[in-house]
Amino acid sequence: MIPFSILDLSPIAEGSDAAESFRNTRDLAQHGERWGYHRYWLAEHHGMPGIASAATAVLIGHVAAGTSTIRVGAGGIMLPNHSPLVIAEQFGTLESLFPGRIDLGLGRAPGSDQVTARALRRNLASDADQFPQDVVELIDYFSAEPQQPVRAVPGTGLKVPIWILGSSLFGAQLAAALGLPYAFASHFAPAQMMQAIALYRASFRPSAQLHKPYVMLGFNVFAADTDDEAQFRATSMQQAFVNLRSGRPARLPPPVADYPNRVGPQERALLDQVLSCSAIGSPATVARDLQAFIERTDADELMITSQIFDHAARLRSYEITAEVRRDLSFA
Repeated sequence: MIPFSILDLSPIAEGSDAAESFRNTRDLAQHGERWGYHRYWLAEHHGMPGIASAATAVLIGHVAAGTSTIRVGAGGIMLPNHSPLVIAEQFGTLESLFPGRIDLGLGRAPGSDQVTARALRRNLASDADQFPQDVVELIDYFSAEPQQPVRAVPGTGLKVPIWILGSSLFGAQLAAALGLPYAFASHFAPAQMMQAIALYRASFRPSAQLHKPYVMLGFNVFAADTDDEAQFRATSMQQAFVNLRSGRPARLPPPVADYPNRVGPQERALLDQVLSCSAIGSPATVARDLQAFIERTDADELMITSQIFDHAARLRSYEITAEVRRDLSFA
């Protein structure tokens, strides 16, 4: 049965705050664990009014402490923002606190604008071009016999699975060369998905961590008891994405009826492209779209994201998705 996992940005909804977002995140993780989800990943973003997961390692600890079996991790840590040693120490700490449950996904985007990126790192000499070397350095910190004189304490000798995240061919090539599992951001940047999957699988070199390719794909699901309700719930994410791409990031807005037909042709084209890896509808609609996506991609795992304004409706979406997974004909 193909695993389904959860990607959470810990959204801050209009009229709410980060404290409530963190309560909702932990509640969703606890429900997701009961419903059979495999992992719960949190994403690093900075300076975003609608995203509360900036201190990603701290929030991972909060979620892991409130659950007992589900894997918890970063999807991902934007490594250009950080010293590899600091990340090794943070995730070595998490693995020591919650052994066998921590994942570390790595991305090379800043997860912010350039002004915020400078504030994070102060010196952008260690930028995305340094990403492959930073990944190798980080892997070495976790090895039993590091080649570097500095040790990550805790970290050295701990088995923290490392993933490469990407939305282009670069990440696919790096993950294949290093023999690491690969997570593609098809939930918001699907254009090169099929090409990246093919490149990764064809170029994969086995490693100590992984013997054969493993592909996880991001997928949006907005599930409700009816197609109409699901389409309505999905408009919060649609508005948020248009706002972000228009340079107006904001808190997650409440849903708006018939939103896609109220925007201009450019915004509609953007949404059609972004939502091409999505299922929006009733259980039957979601089952059909999920099955078609898995058949098309032969994914090893799906990372489900669902940016819904109302927390109860978001829980219901993930519950329906878990039920659909159990009933998929080939799962």
